[in-house]
Order: sequence, then structure tokens, then C-alpha cells
Amino acid sequence: MKVTDILRVKGNTLYTVRPDLPLADAARTMAELDIGSLVVMEQGELVGMLTFREIIKAIAANGGSCGQGEVGAVMDRQPMTCAPETEMDEVRRLMLESHARYLPVMAKRDLMGVISFYDVAKTVVEAQDFENRMLKAYIRDWPEDESARASAG
Repeated sequence: MKVTDILRVKGNTLYTVRPDLPLADAARTMAELDIGSLVVMEQGELVGMLTFREIIKAIAANGGSCGQGEVGAVMDRQPMTCAPETEMDEVRRLMLESHARYLPVMAKRDLMGVISFYDVAKTVVEAQDFENRMLKAYIRDWPEDESARASAG
């Protein structure tokens, strides 16, 4: 399974902000939309990622408020990314090793979407459920053993 499979199911809604947006506005947007990240774009280029992690750090540093800062001051300037053709096993490894909860999906320089740790976990569980159903159906339809039929008869 590949990242494109997740994006196909998830849809292509993207939420982006500019680095000069006040951090308080970005936090409000994330709360209103119930999302955990915003991709930071400038002149059509990915320049960073803002997640609830960066917002919490900013709030802690500002004594409990977002302060007057801008997104660009607190964003992750080098977010880990993946490509649409990246295999799910690789995505899981990347996310676990880097503690990344959100990965922008880039096709060369074009932003295709964002996948979250939740998206990956949901995909894995659904794939395992499907495999379990197939195995159970296979076992249920298992042909009887010829020797068992002969001794029973």
C-alpha cells in the first residue's frame, strides 16, 4: 500500500497558511477546523509545518498565550515529507523515527496533501481487518480431508 492510497480515501482538502500570519489566528483556525496541522506556504513553496506541538511550545514560552508572534517564528522549517509513491511501511518507519505526527506529501515541488499518524494507523487497521476476514473465510471453506471422510463413513 502506498501514500496515494491514503490520499485517495482521505480526499484532497488542504489547509495552508503564510508564515506572516499571526500565530493566534493559525491556532484559532486549527481549533475551528479540528485539525492538528497547517502547511506553511510562501509563493507556492513549502516553507514549513505548524502543528499543535509548535503552538504548545509557543504558549509555554509566552506564559500561557500565543503572544504576538507569527507562524514563521515557531513553525518547523524542515518538516519531514514523503512522496505519493512512498510505501506505507516506509511512512510508518519515518514517522516513528522522527516522532512526526504529520507528513506533507510532495510530488517534486507540488504539495499533494498531508497524512497524519492517525491516517496511517487507520489504514493499517483496515488492511489487517480485511486480511483477517479473508483468512477466516478461507479457513471456513477449507476442504475436508479425504482420510477424515473415509474413517467417518
